[in-house]
Amino acid sequence: MNTPFPAIASSSEVRLPTGHHWLYGDLVLPESFSGLVLFAHGSGSGRHSARNRQVAQRLQQRGIATLLFDLLTVEEEHVDLQTREHRFDIPLLTRRMQDATLWAQSQPQLQHARIGYFGASTGSAAALIAAARLGSRISAVVSRGGRPDLAGPVALAAVTAPTLLIVGGADDVVLDLNEQALRVMQCEKELAVVPGATHLFEEPGTLEQVSALAGDWFAAHLSMEHAA
Repeated sequence: MNTPFPAIASSSEVRLPTGHHWLYGDLVLPESFSGLVLFAHGSGSGRHSARNRQVAQRLQQRGIATLLFDLLTVEEEHVDLQTREHRFDIPLLTRRMQDATLWAQSQPQLQHARIGYFGASTGSAAALIAAARLGSRISAVVSRGGRPDLAGPVALAAVTAPTLLIVGGADDVVLDLNEQALRVMQCEKELAVVPGATHLFEEPGTLEQVSALAGDWFAAHLSMEHAA
């Protein structure tokens, strides 16, 4: 017997303060959600990334709230399109992840939700550094085709949140970098390799495998039973 998907209680565009700027995001809250996952997209991408939105939809179907937001302001995005100077600015992206997390935890409907991060490509480094800095405030991290090496060994060793690194089996260079990062990390950790997948998981069925792996990880670590 199929389990029905949880109904969506609310879906809204939100504004997140960061310094003297605002970031825009899409917040989706299923009924009786078990946690909230913030998405850190990769270089040159944003909250409208089709791949991240597909993963987010699968998480929502499993009763997990999601926040996809633009890590760059509109002005920064315009500059980045010409110069690419912001997409690899890991300290900037990390601050934005921290600001978004603090905003989420200040919202009445979210203040008791356990927080997870889903990072892709360079966004994974920002998610891991933010997780290291925020410590017990972050309950789980998932990286898809990420560059955890860009977080640096000190931050990687300081991460306490259970972390799942998902890499395509045909993405040889990134797979090697993730294996190296895994050896440095001291938290609960796991490396999942999706056979035949390249960096963007464009092969048929591979992104569905990412969604299932991420869903299982977040469901296990964001649940109130796990907290207890």
